[in-house]
Amino acid sequence: MSESYRLIRLERHGALAEIVLNNPGSLNAMQPLFFAELAQAFAAVTDDDTVSVVLIWAEGRVFSVGLDLKEAMGLIPELGASASTAARNRALYRIIRDFQACFTAVRRCRKPVIAAIHGMCLGGGLDLASACDIRLAAADAMLAIQETKMAMVADLGTLQRIGRLCGSGFVREMAFTGSMIGAQRAQAVGLVNEVFSDRIALMEAARRMAGVIAANSSLAVQGVKQVLDHADDHSEEEGLEYVAQWNTNFFLSRDLNEALQAFRDKREPRFSGD
Repeated sequence: MSESYRLIRLERHGALAEIVLNNPGSLNAMQPLFFAELAQAFAAVTDDDTVSVVLIWAEGRVFSVGLDLKEAMGLIPELGASASTAARNRALYRIIRDFQACFTAVRRCRKPVIAAIHGMCLGGGLDLASACDIRLAAADAMLAIQETKMAMVADLGTLQRIGRLCGSGFVREMAFTGSMIGAQRAQAVGLVNEVFSDRIALMEAARRMAGVIAANSSLAVQGVKQVLDHADDHSEEEGLEYVAQWNTNFFLSRDLNEALQAFRDKREPRFSGD
């Protein structure tokens, strides 16, 4: 089942939801409407208990060239020459925070989110990919924190997230230089999980991985994601306390009983998410 938006598509295939960047004529440049539609799509899949995993990919030659600056600036009539400094600053701050909230919704989705990246993944495209749980790439993928070359500071999450994934030195190199890196180097530093020969192989692998995840107990998978997300901002001891409390609340589930019964019956379990 496919749900139509202007700049994205939301497709549901059983437990898999696919969110597709669908503005290939503009190289999937991120217009203001894109952010609104992406937030709506993620609200829908987060609230849909039939969805266990989300896959993000893009139509066309590239994943995304990032923010459409011309369209974004059109949101700010206060940036005219006659506007006060306070009015300009207030308008720009509001837009930045609204765009940030969109990618934060991706990061906070209760379900695992996989990004399948091909071609250029620049600026906002990398912000989006870095908000996902898993990043897979085709061999032609090129990634960059390109805002620096536009006299801007990346502000939608890349600087905060890539340092955690790959270390401070790597994100500083990417951000200070604005240079593109290829898929192989991105894999070597942990920015992408795996690289595939071409886009066809990438999509096959991404959907296969999504299927493996969806076959597991959604209760357990979402619990794992919550525990890992909590660990990002807490000490090891606090993380152990959190997972102890989580399992205390959810360990004795129907899915656990089903897993044990399936083991005894020598069959694959059929989980319900309860």
